[in-house]
Amino acid sequence: MNPLFMKPGKIARFGALAIVMAAVALWQRSAHSDERAVAIPAPLQDEHASNAHSETAVVAGGCFWGVQGVFEHVRGVTQVASGYTGGAADTAQYERVSDGDTGHAESVSITFDPAEISYGKILQIFFSVAHNPTELDYQGPDHGTQYRSAIFPTNAQQRNVAQAYIAQLQGAHVFAGPIVTRVETFKGFYNAEDYHQNFLVLHPDYPYIAINDMPKVDALKGLFPTLYRNKPVLFQTAASGKS
Repeated sequence: MNPLFMKPGKIARFGALAIVMAAVALWQRSAHSDERAVAIPAPLQDEHASNAHSETAVVAGGCFWGVQGVFEHVRGVTQVASGYTGGAADTAQYERVSDGDTGHAESVSITFDPAEISYGKILQIFFSVAHNPTELDYQGPDHGTQYRSAIFPTNAQQRNVAQAYIAQLQGAHVFAGPIVTRVETFKGFYNAEDYHQNFLVLHPDYPYIAINDMPKVDALKGLFPTLYRNKPVLFQTAASGKS
């Protein structure tokens, strides 16, 4: 296994040369994937205005480290958790999900204030910056159904907005290939292990993060300057005593 994909604690078992070689290999693979951000139009259809100040969006777009890290820098977002969606509760563990046969996708649960940012705007950032919606069952160097592009609406309005936006983007041909993002039934969200939470913020120099994910945060700042915030909102894990 490539050490750059291992839990940080295991990397100590590898020598410096192995880490450098792994970084070069990962860079070579990443260089052949198209993970660049794309400027896209805002959704023509969005949720109706309400008096609510808290809503949840659940999306999957490859490794949850990067997707969580992007949305932790978005204004109006109050919390982002990395986790698993699409499968059963008893298989919602990293080692099990990594087998690729649980139905789960590595995903994020985004809690946001709809008075500050709309669900449609969340999806615009998701499609534009957080991942590449034209890659079927993979993102960059990560392959398997657990890395699929998917949206898990938590209500009927979200489902209508997601489906309409995919059709809008598909019709506008804003991407080099067809959008493969699936709108799936939400069956529950299960938080990932604590060591996965806030990984981008805590380990910005980790080779996988530096190569694949920090450019997404830069793209967020460049394409959505009014929504970017420099200080991220962090998920409070059980270890912090605040969740």
